[in-house]
Amino acid sequence: MTQAVREAVPASAVGIDLPRRAAAELLGTALLLAVVVGSGIMGERLAGGNVALALLANTLATGAGLAVLIAIFGPVSGAHFNPAVTLVMLFRREMAGATAGSYIAAQIVGGALGVWAAHAMFAEPLLQVSTKLRDGPGQAFSEAVATFGLIATILGTRKAPPSAVAAFVGLYIASAYWFTASTSFANPAVTLARALSDSFAGIAPSSVPAFIVAQLIGAGVAALFFAWLLRKDASR
Repeated sequence: MTQAVREAVPASAVGIDLPRRAAAELLGTALLLAVVVGSGIMGERLAGGNVALALLANTLATGAGLAVLIAIFGPVSGAHFNPAVTLVMLFRREMAGATAGSYIAAQIVGGALGVWAAHAMFAEPLLQVSTKLRDGPGQAFSEAVATFGLIATILGTRKAPPSAVAAFVGLYIASAYWFTASTSFANPAVTLARALSDSFAGIAPSSVPAFIVAQLIGAGVAALFFAWLLRKDASR
């Protein structure tokens, strides 16, 4: 393991092998999708047709759940739960390619499992395909902005205590639900998984490619910008 990779592993995770770290990414992403989809179903059922109220319920559950999941799994895997985050860490040479590949595979599989778990809890058909279109340049641009902000939050708060970072990320995602037209997926694994749910949180498969491309662009721009913004000048 290179020095750069060692620095990317939380101190508490030293000695934790890749299978267990990948398992943490799988389970964490699964629970995140169970929160997102399950709270969407519950919110829509209880809101009596009030979409704003359903979205508020979905927002609060997602932000709170994400903060808790980061606190749980952060010491094990870093709690990426997101291929965009993993790719940024790979770009920054803080992960080996094999580790990043394992994380991304675990995140994608975990996302699907979480959606199916939410369906099972609410007695919905397990296998679904979303019919909820989320199209247009505004939606795609929203995803680029949302993902840029997520990466900015992660990179900009890395020196804060882990519990604070978890709260910051949860709060950012909760706010981005409301200031973006797309309700801030900001995560390729989440986007793919939500295509498997024809519920409040779903996204039609035809809308998925534009979302993922925009998310990767937003993550890439954030990675480049913060590499410049946060670099240490050699003269100092």
